Amino acid sequence: MTITSLISPQLPLLRRYARALSGSQASGDNHVVAMLESLLADPSSFDRSLDPRVAAYRLFSRIWNANPMNQVEVSTPPASGVAERRLEAITPAARQAFLLTAVEGFSPKDAASILDADAESFSDMLDEAARQIGEQVASRVLVIEDEPIIAMDLETLVESLGHTVVGNARTRDEAVSMARKHRPGLVLADIRLADGSSGLDAVNDILASFEVPVIFITAYPESLLTGERPEPTFLIAKPFREETVKAVVSQALFFDASASPAMKRTA
Repeated sequence: MTITSLISPQLPLLRRYARALSGSQASGDNHVVAMLESLLADPSSFDRSLDPRVAAYRLFSRIWNANPMNQVEVSTPPASGVAERRLEAITPAARQAFLLTAVEGFSPKDAASILDADAESFSDMLDEAARQIGEQVASRVLVIEDEPIIAMDLETLVESLGHTVVGNARTRDEAVSMARKHRPGLVLADIRLADGSSGLDAVNDILASFEVPVIFITAYPESLLTGERPEPTFLIAKPFREETVKAVVSQALFFDASASPAMKRTA
């Protein structure tokens, strides 16, 4: 296949990434143009051994990071959106790692390849992004989980990001009561609770009172991903990895997302 046929399909999403990274449509587009000019001068810079999208972002990242101005915080016009303002406050390397995984949807392995980083260095970048996001959006978190050890693990993870756990509910009634009392800024919810009640029902009851981002953490993700009704924006399967929970918590709060519409309990 020709270079053009490989890279052309990647350009729309690459331009989105460049604009988010730079905070400016003009600057982002200029960097994409610079990448294309570099590619014309040296076609071998496009690594055909990689997935075309990974190769395109990898080449762009080399161009971006070769510019010393992109390694420091530069004053830009005030951003208009909540997410944009929060993004501007994240340091350059952490910002790239966060955008590649949270917005562009790359796996940590592919994102590390794009940034020419090893797994440990990339993990450090994501942890730094999570820490900086936590400083901006420190929130009160309600955990709905009937397994004490898992609940303790989640509390530790959440607090390591700078958030406060206001309570751990083991049943639907406890969850609704705690939510109404504390009005948390984020809910982490299991589906199957201690008394046989449903975390889905608890979330529906909570959302009937006020809007709040919800992350479902469950061993039964298939019960939510049926395609037959509104599905959650944020879903983590058990057994979970610490870095996954940290990343998703940061995403949910960073983008100021609301939970999905109330969902009926599955049979």
